[in-house]
Amino acid sequence: MSTRKRESTGFLIKQRAFLKLYIITNIENRRWYGLQLLDEMKKEFGPFGFEPQHSEIYRALHDLLEDGILTRGKIKKNGSKYQEVAVYTIKDQEKAKTYKKMVKADLDRCSHLLRKALEDNYA
Repeated sequence: MSTRKRESTGFLIKQRAFLKLYIITNIENRRWYGLQLLDEMKKEFGPFGFEPQHSEIYRALHDLLEDGILTRGKIKKNGSKYQEVAVYTIKDQEKAKTYKKMVKADLDRCSHLLRKALEDNYA
């Protein structure tokens, strides 16, 4: 992982950090390729008004590759003799765990901030 530590702006979590968290968790559970991740996130978060863009998913994947958290391989697409798709797997479980722990701290802070805003303004 890069030597720079993610610094909080003191407000809500960044979209890329949020996407990377979900990408890591989904890939920990099984192998995925980019469009599967995009479809899954749209399905999960669409009801809340959040549909990540294709480009943001791939930027997050590329960050995770560069940070040494993920690795990318190729497999034959189902039913295809020649067409391949890139699949992602966890390369370094410790780096993945460390990243998730860092994002958890950010999510906890955001949760408290949002809860306070709701209590202060809608009680």
